[in-house]
Amino acid sequence: MKHRFRRKLLYILLLVVDKIILSFPVDFAIAIGRYFGILAYFILPKFSKIAKENLKNAFPDKTPAEINRITMGVFRNLGMNAAEVLSISKIKKQALRRIYSTGFDKIDKALEKGKGAIILSAHFGNWELLPVYFVAKGYPSNVVARHIYYEKYDEWVSLLRKTTGVNIIFRDESPRKIVEALKSNELLGIMPDQDIDSIEGVFVKFFKRPAYTPTAPVALSAKIGSPILPCFIIRERNRHKIIIEDPVNLKSTGNEERDITENTQAWSDVIESYIKKYPEHWVWMHKRWKTRPRS
Repeated sequence: MKHRFRRKLLYILLLVVDKIILSFPVDFAIAIGRYFGILAYFILPKFSKIAKENLKNAFPDKTPAEINRITMGVFRNLGMNAAEVLSISKIKKQALRRIYSTGFDKIDKALEKGKGAIILSAHFGNWELLPVYFVAKGYPSNVVARHIYYEKYDEWVSLLRKTTGVNIIFRDESPRKIVEALKSNELLGIMPDQDIDSIEGVFVKFFKRPAYTPTAPVALSAKIGSPILPCFIIRERNRHKIIIEDPVNLKSTGNEERDITENTQAWSDVIESYIKKYPEHWVWMHKRWKTRPRS
């Protein structure tokens, strides 16, 4: 009962903040989000601590001062992300001015096969703006998402995403929707960089530690023939650059179990390389290494 009341109160607060943010110009709203992110660093010590511990394990050579700086940057970036998400109705109209890309020709080349493309990203930069950009460019786009534990939040986030023209496919829906989207030669966005032990996965090395990682991208690609294109959005103050990497070169040796593990490791390595380059862009407060191998 206590949690239900608190969630309802937070939901009402969210709606109020949403109205306030929408009343401001986008750049001013982002500036506000930046400072709220810094504030969150101090008033949410539990999450700051998790982020710092993960960073220490991932970057053992960094000093405490560097770890603190990166952690502050993570919260600052998330605050700006939140402001942009709340301003999404405005940003979608300005998407082609606020966001640019490199390597977009790889998308067109991938779609020439007629089997769609799996846009593989991470909770990195402002990931919510990736499909907004693709839709603004005229590409039918789908995103695989999971429901949020509180129904009111879930409905609000789903409505916000749908107003951008992005089609949401929930994880608990029929897999047929995902297959149909790819066979219709559309884009399918997946962010498999978190520890979700309720779905099929394998352990691969992530920052030299075993991390339980979803196998869905590789399984989908093998079944349908859709290429996997790693894609990342980099913040440049109030603008964003999207980098589209070459398709992941998937091995097919006939040993299905080994192929799935090695191919999953291949795309996970790409994500790791971007996080190493832009550590402030990733959500280090997520317990990425929570699930442990039985052995």
